[in-house]
Amino acid sequence: MITKSLAVLGSTGSIGTQALEVSAHLGIKIDAISANSNIILLEEQVRKFKPALCHVSDVNKGKELEIKLADTPTKVIYGADRLTEAVELSNADTLLTSVVGSVGLLPTIAGIDKGMKIALANKETLVTAGALVTERAKEKNVPIIPVDSEHSAIFQALQGNKAEQVKNIILTASGGPFFGKTRKELENVTVKDALKHPNWSMGAKITIDSATLMNKGLEVIEARWLFNTKNIKVVVHRESVVHSMVEYADNSVIAQMGVPSMMLPIQYALTYPERLDGCAKALDFEKYSSLTFYKPDTDTFGLLKLGFLCMNEGESSTIAYNSANEVAVKYFLEEKIRFTDIEKVVKTVVENHRKCSIKSIDDCVAADMESRKKAEEMIGSML
Repeated sequence: MITKSLAVLGSTGSIGTQALEVSAHLGIKIDAISANSNIILLEEQVRKFKPALCHVSDVNKGKELEIKLADTPTKVIYGADRLTEAVELSNADTLLTSVVGSVGLLPTIAGIDKGMKIALANKETLVTAGALVTERAKEKNVPIIPVDSEHSAIFQALQGNKAEQVKNIILTASGGPFFGKTRKELENVTVKDALKHPNWSMGAKITIDSATLMNKGLEVIEARWLFNTKNIKVVVHRESVVHSMVEYADNSVIAQMGVPSMMLPIQYALTYPERLDGCAKALDFEKYSSLTFYKPDTDTFGLLKLGFLCMNEGESSTIAYNSANEVAVKYFLEEKIRFTDIEKVVKTVVENHRKCSIKSIDDCVAADMESRKKAEEMIGSML
C-alpha cells in the first residue's frame, strides 16, 4: 500500500525532517506531526505542510506554539502523555515512528490498533516489546515496514525469496568514530569526540549509541523480531555503502547498496511495494576504490556482545538493556559520567535486574521503570 497520508512522530529530528522532504517529493499529505520542543521548526513545518494536528511534548512550548499558530486551522495539543492521543486523533493511513527511545512504544501500539501501516524508525519499540508488538500487528493485519537503513536493506533483500531458505541475516555497522581504538583510549573521550560520526548525520543519542556499538546491539534485537530469526551476524563496513545482507541456504548473499542516506529507506517504507523516482542520490561506484569488511571488536565494545546475549535471553533482559542505556547516555551527554561508564551501567543493570516474563504492555512499562531506577541509583553513587 503506497502511503497517501502520513503522521510523523519526531518530525523535527533527522528522520522526521527527511521524511517530510520525501513526502513533499512524492505528494504525500501530512496529516499530523509531533516533536518534543523545537517549536521554531514545528511552526515552519505546520505552515508548509498544513497538517490537521500538531503535538508538542513540552507543555510550555506547546502553549507558546498554540498562540503562534492561532491563525491556522491546525489543532495543537501538548504534553508528553498525549503523544499516543496524537496518533489516535490522526486520520493518516501510515504512522512514521521516528522518536528516540522507548517513548515510541505506546503510540506505535496505538497506530497498530487503528490499522495504520507502521513505518518504524524507532528500534526501541521492538527491543522492549518485540513479541507483543509483532503479535498485535499480525492480529490486526498491519504491516511493519522498517525504516532503519540496515533493516530496510534486509527487508529489500528478502523480497521474492522464502523465509525458510534464509541462512543468516548480516547487519553492517560503520564502526562509529572510535573504530580501532582500545579500551584504554576510550576512557577519556569527550562528548564532542563521540558525536563525530564518520558517515551519518543523526541525533545525539543515536550517534552516541553508534560510538559504543550499542546501536548495533539494539538493531540485532530489532532484527530478531522483524524477521523472526536469531541467525544474525554483524560485520563492520566502514564505507556504509552496503547497508546489510541476507545469506541464503545455498550460500548466495544478496546485499542492498546505496549512498549513506536515509532518503531511500524512508521512501521505500512509504511506497512499498512500488519503487518510484527518488530523492536519494545515485551510487557512484567510481568514488569507491574498495569496500572493506571487518569483524567487530566486541571485547572493546562490549555492548554489542551484550546485545546478542539479551536477544537470546529475551523477555525483561532486552528491556533492561535498552532502559539502562537511555539513562546512561543522558548522563554522558550532560558530561556527568565517562564514555566507558555507559557500558558499565548497562552491563550491571542487565546482570542484576529482576528477570520476569513480559505478558502485557503494563509488564513492559513496569520493567522499564525498574531498570531506569536501578541505572539512576548506580549513576548517583558514581557522581
